[in-house]
Amino acid sequence: MIESALDLVGAGAEAGEAMHALIAQLYPICRSITGDGVRRTLAAIEQRIPLNVFEVPTGAAVFDWTIPREWNIRDAWIKNSRGDRIVDFQRCNLHVLNYSTPIHATVPLAQLKAHLYSIPEQPDRIPYRTSYYREAWGFCVTHEQLASLNEDAYEVCIDSSLTEGHLTYGECYLPGTTADEVLISCHVCHPSLCNDNLSGVSVATFLAQALFKRRRRYSYRFLFIPGTIGAIAWLARNQVEAARIRHGLVLTCVGDPGAFHYKKSRRGDAEIDRIVAHVLRQQPGQHKLLEFSPYGYDERQFCSPGFNLPVGCLMRSVWGDFPEYHTSADNLDFVKAEALSESLSVCLAVCDVIEHNRRFRNTHPFCEPALGPRGLYATTGGGRAAVENLAKLWALNLSDGHHSLLDIADRAGLGFTTIRAAAAALADHGLLAPADDAPD
Repeated sequence: MIESALDLVGAGAEAGEAMHALIAQLYPICRSITGDGVRRTLAAIEQRIPLNVFEVPTGAAVFDWTIPREWNIRDAWIKNSRGDRIVDFQRCNLHVLNYSTPIHATVPLAQLKAHLYSIPEQPDRIPYRTSYYREAWGFCVTHEQLASLNEDAYEVCIDSSLTEGHLTYGECYLPGTTADEVLISCHVCHPSLCNDNLSGVSVATFLAQALFKRRRRYSYRFLFIPGTIGAIAWLARNQVEAARIRHGLVLTCVGDPGAFHYKKSRRGDAEIDRIVAHVLRQQPGQHKLLEFSPYGYDERQFCSPGFNLPVGCLMRSVWGDFPEYHTSADNLDFVKAEALSESLSVCLAVCDVIEHNRRFRNTHPFCEPALGPRGLYATTGGGRAAVENLAKLWALNLSDGHHSLLDIADRAGLGFTTIRAAAAALADHGLLAPADDAPD
């Protein structure tokens, strides 16, 4: 499974279609922060990449939090007095307030309405709502459905359970030549919502497939975790591993056609912040860099002051800022294969910079060495050759053992791959040597 899927990575449209197909496979599953929906999702991911699955028991203390009871659901409905299912969990799992306690009762309209959630300004969409840490039951309906309800006796049934169980998460670890780690994290707790966040799950899976086959300087740790409580649980159980994280990304909302957004780490100037900014500058179209805030996705846990890890968040449209967010409109039509392919390409480019950013020392620092006799300087001007010549001159001038290739690319206004190729050519001819403090 890994080998055949790997062949698609880098194939552009084919990779995008394959990622969209994975989203379609996972879309019907009702997930939450615990339960069999997460396990089914991880089992599907495990068919594509090596995955270790961990279980944290109910009641376990994870810093200031406690692992809640495990939630599972089999069915749910609202029936009118004629026995018609007017709200049906089997048609859309967003219809149930996630983590609803079980109930089977007949209630009047007034009582029912106290347990219904809708979006008046988006009357044809079902909202996604949760009640993880407060026991409650409820249904999410379109506002049109809510407005159409008449005085009646309604049978409500939520066939769910809250039991002593576990919180489940998955981890794919790809060892490199060093123990220093790159963290890639995404959340697997949302039910039938595609951009938020099956897109992150799919891109992370295919990124792991791509890196699986490559020689890696860094070790890569991919986390497929329930939002918030999953990150907290992982950090509580892996403080030694967390100390090895040198770069990190949370992937979310990477499947829609919106412009790329990157939320910086708490540090604001971590190398991962500079790398993503550089890569996005090389992409066509607009992008925006966002300053860190302690609100959002799991970057806020990784960037909490006790850890202060260099972890940012890569998105296309920003959570909460697109009308499909947390509604039934975040469906298979909203996420696009082309957007998924672009997001994977950005992630691969980020990893390429991470892997190859290093410092060199110019072995001929007194004036420019003669590049022409070495075949390193094109004698015809214009176009690509001129850029390659300029890249070599920048690499020679700034390779003083202090400037990294990323530093040089940013200052020269050239792409990292261009500067990297220039440095490699110069090193092959003995004009650059790895600096003493450069990574292996």
